Amino acid sequence: MRTKLRSRITLLFIVCALLIAIPAVAAIADNVQNDVIAGGNDTITTASSTTINYRITANSGDGEAGCNATPASPATLNINAPSGVTATPASRTFTSCGTNQSVQFSANAAGDYVINVSVSDTGAGTYNTNPARFTLHVTNPPPPPNTPPTLTLPGPQTVQATGPNGAVVTYNATANDAQDGPLTPTCTKGDPPVAVSSGDTFPLGITQVNCSVTDSGGASATGFFDVTVVDTTAPSIAPHDNVTAEATSADGAVVNYTNPTASDLVDGSVNVNCSPASGSQFPIATTTVNCSATDAAGNTANGTFTVTVQDTLAPTDIQFVGNINDGDSFFFGEVPAKPTCTATDGGSGLDSCVVSGYSTAVGTHTLKATAKDKVGNTSTKEIIYTVKPYTLKGFYQPVDMGDVLNTVKNGSTVPVKFELFKGTTELTSTSAVFSILAKTVSCAAFTGDPEDAIETVATGGTSLRYDATGGQFIYNWQTPKKPNTCYNLTMTATDGSTITAYFKLK
Repeated sequence: MRTKLRSRITLLFIVCALLIAIPAVAAIADNVQNDVIAGGNDTITTASSTTINYRITANSGDGEAGCNATPASPATLNINAPSGVTATPASRTFTSCGTNQSVQFSANAAGDYVINVSVSDTGAGTYNTNPARFTLHVTNPPPPPNTPPTLTLPGPQTVQATGPNGAVVTYNATANDAQDGPLTPTCTKGDPPVAVSSGDTFPLGITQVNCSVTDSGGASATGFFDVTVVDTTAPSIAPHDNVTAEATSADGAVVNYTNPTASDLVDGSVNVNCSPASGSQFPIATTTVNCSATDAAGNTANGTFTVTVQDTLAPTDIQFVGNINDGDSFFFGEVPAKPTCTATDGGSGLDSCVVSGYSTAVGTHTLKATAKDKVGNTSTKEIIYTVKPYTLKGFYQPVDMGDVLNTVKNGSTVPVKFELFKGTTELTSTSAVFSILAKTVSCAAFTGDPEDAIETVATGGTSLRYDATGGQFIYNWQTPKKPNTCYNLTMTATDGSTITAYFKLK
């Protein structure tokens, strides 16, 4: 009887399955009829898991003390999880009692899942196989807090103006959101705000661009950046022709000119200022006029041209300096010294004044004063004066004058008598006689001319003298010893005046 009794109560394990929230423990009792594997319900989210600890406890109620689970007679805990629930591991092996072994449960979707747990052995012990179960309640995790989108804006933009309206500006403004992905921000400028996009034209100056973005959950982000459109292009001054003017005085001339024009990329037409200004007094020279233009942004440009004031003013007020005046007349030998001249120049200044045409010879003479300034302009002034000749009288008898051919024996001496007067004043010095010359001529030249024989023949030499008693010059001409020859006998006074008589030698 005892042996049979022992076989009936062979090492019963009381299996107690106690499933509770983390940590949960299930107790599995020894072999006792109608033992129930008990478990506790638990709640998790799809984003989490729960761990339950299991153990086998000895139960003396089966008539035998101790634990039936041994290395030789292990007990197996089986986890029967429905689809959608993962048990890790799906089974556990017990070789002793009182030791916890854990199983982790997780689910992919929300819902209530019934988990069945059972115990089996290899035959060495008997365990209650009535199924035990618990419910795993799975919920979705609460949504994360809605964080604002990320707004990425460029830094300050500086752009060169390309025209009066400013410049086209391109920029990159982006946004991203964990919930919605890439988003397009909205940007505005001005007050009231005006929508603006990359590639729009921005005016000169600084424009604040305000951007914002809102995700589908209503979270928003804002930011701004500055766009600066600058004008750094200098104006362009149109070339200006050089200016030429004529002097009106020694100080030069007042010159009026039109300022050159200038254009600017942004501002259009720009005023040009020049110095010396139009209407200024310019000297007789070439003066550089410096011009500048400044646009609204302060950019400047420079240009030059020249103003040349030419001296075309000839000298004026020419005056002869000396004792010869216009219309004067002088006897030969009494002409005053050559005069000089002066003049006034209203331009570059007088360079020289020269008198030409001066002569002491008998005749009418024109004195010409030529004044020249320092740039070569000239002017002239003329006066006329007359040099009067001597008054010659003679030859007196025995010489005949006119076309009469005086005949005389060759080799004889002929007295030649004459008088010289300067006005009413008789000249008595032989220095007033320049020469008395006899020149052979053809007797045929006198064909038809009357002949008159000289009856009186002088004696003495041929020297010239003034006879104070007779009040005349006497020159005794000794004729050549050449019969049948003809001669002109000419007395030339120092003033160039002449008396000529014609002779034929017999």
